[in-house]
Amino acid sequence: MALSLQEKIEDTNQGVYLIGTTPPKSGTDKAQLETIAQKLLGRLHEIEYDGVIIYDIQDESSRIAKPRPFPFKETVDPREYSQLLRSLSQLDVITYKSVAQRGEAEFTEWLNETRNDFELKNLVLVGSPSSHGDIKLSLPDAYKTLAKQSSDVFLGGVTIAERHASKRNEHERLVEKTAQGCKFFISQAVYNAQATIDLITSYARSCKAQGTTPKRIILTFTPCGGEKTLEFMEWLGISVPEATKYRMLDSANTLSESVRICRENLDLILQSCAHLDVPLGLNIESLTNRKEEIDASINLYRLLKATMELNLAEKQIA
Repeated sequence: MALSLQEKIEDTNQGVYLIGTTPPKSGTDKAQLETIAQKLLGRLHEIEYDGVIIYDIQDESSRIAKPRPFPFKETVDPREYSQLLRSLSQLDVITYKSVAQRGEAEFTEWLNETRNDFELKNLVLVGSPSSHGDIKLSLPDAYKTLAKQSSDVFLGGVTIAERHASKRNEHERLVEKTAQGCKFFISQAVYNAQATIDLITSYARSCKAQGTTPKRIILTFTPCGGEKTLEFMEWLGISVPEATKYRMLDSANTLSESVRICRENLDLILQSCAHLDVPLGLNIESLTNRKEEIDASINLYRLLKATMELNLAEKQIA
């Protein structure tokens, strides 16, 4: 019998390969929703993947003074899209949930609905994008609320290497989130390999010092097709080193160059972290709905999955 996504994530002898996507915009009717889902799965039918991540998109303008490069659009409920993709693909999904907008009672209701009506159990909870604004439920309180429920939620957390680069404590957050119930982590898109290597190294050392086993970190990569996408990436808080930025923008083909950079970054991370015993996984997303970037994300997936599988095979021989 095929392993569930949870079993794959928890089995450190194998890789985990995911595709990240956002739900269609709010107001999309059921028939159109299915068309969009079928189109996505049609694009993915040539590749082998373990499941899909469905993000919960929030208006993050409170986090940053600069205007958002692409206008914010409300989306359909990520749970509705998750349920649809799961039933059409017969593969597991991971659903993101932003917890800051509603209080504990509403979040409890949301959890009950998620389990009973949508039958979803792989969740990643995310906190407020900034400490400003009206936070009705903090992430630690959401974890506590979830822990009170005797549910079989398979809980994941978000990790941001950029935060580690500035605050030097992201590894402590991972340890803390594990204590709060997280069984795996998904990174923000990686363009700064060194920040990711530093985070994984600090995390591995912390786990070793405490005698605990590191949880799997699923690394996210995304292609970049041009200046506008790059601007959006930086607006989202993705760290792009200056040399990398100009290498992409000054090349004859920004998109192809970005795929090459992602491949080099993954290689560097795998080589630098090989001795650390932190299980890794792969998530590929396209940040825009431009056809070239979506196609490039499929090519990027193929390339990085092959890179990761080779690395895994070499580890098992050693």
